[in-house]
Amino acid sequence: MRTIDWVDGAVELVDQTLLPDRCVMLRISTVAELVAAIRRLAVRGAPALGVAGALGVVLADGDPVLLAELRAARPTAVNLAWGVDQAAAHLDEGRAAVLAAALRVRDDDLAACVAMGERGADLLEGDRLRIMTVCNTGGLAAVERGTALGVVQTLHERGRLAEVLALETRPLLQGARLTTWELARMGAPHRLIADSAGPYLLARGEVDAVLIGADRIAANGDTANKIGSYALALGAERAGVPFIVVAPESTIDANTPTGDEIEIEDRGADEIVSVRGVRVAPEGTRALNPAFDVTPHDLISAIVTDQRVIRP
Repeated sequence: MRTIDWVDGAVELVDQTLLPDRCVMLRISTVAELVAAIRRLAVRGAPALGVAGALGVVLADGDPVLLAELRAARPTAVNLAWGVDQAAAHLDEGRAAVLAAALRVRDDDLAACVAMGERGADLLEGDRLRIMTVCNTGGLAAVERGTALGVVQTLHERGRLAEVLALETRPLLQGARLTTWELARMGAPHRLIADSAGPYLLARGEVDAVLIGADRIAANGDTANKIGSYALALGAERAGVPFIVVAPESTIDANTPTGDEIEIEDRGADEIVSVRGVRVAPEGTRALNPAFDVTPHDLISAIVTDQRVIRP
């Protein structure tokens, strides 16, 4: 199953807000529909957003206003704007050329996820590895396989995976809803943990490596990823556990010198004061909801991309 694809003149994607209860494919034929899907996280994950951006250019049919709206739909995730730019570079050549460029972005992501899985598995030492992850970095975050969870899948296929400890990832529970769903589908042993349990379990020696994805990697290696990643990096450093970022080369933003310049999206109070539509805080409660944090490069053991392994 592909998370996002071009089918018969429209974008088709998995509505991730309905998982794990239902697996529903959305058919999207306008930029407005695509922007809405991106903003409500029906499609999410840096590589998948890159593909969405590229395919969205086809739907925009050259309209600069629509392209600007699409490009700005998720400010932290650099792959969205990158994908738009990749396809928009061919606007002068006609719609067929734009579609061909967008499909290359899709196909390159498929190849990149395989390469990242192999490089990451080769980098890690040991035969029965215990891996900790945050958020969702599997095929739902890409087209297939994924980034950090793609490494997990390769380890599992090689018989080297003992267990995955997946953080639930509040406030939208991407770990609980999506990562466990994907791990179950691949038959990989796993347990779900509360976000705040991660550093403690690292300190207890129950983890061999932490694998995360990335929404933007600054030129110096500072990495923006789902909120909670920084706490894991601090816990991993204290415990002497490798903390590894897995992301395609397209997530590296050479125009952003350090993590200080990365715009962090605040998604508003509703996601904090309620859980899947059920209010858990008193009416009128204010909230602060940064969707991402930034891990400094000196806390990162390695960055695995589809082309290389970087030691920040």
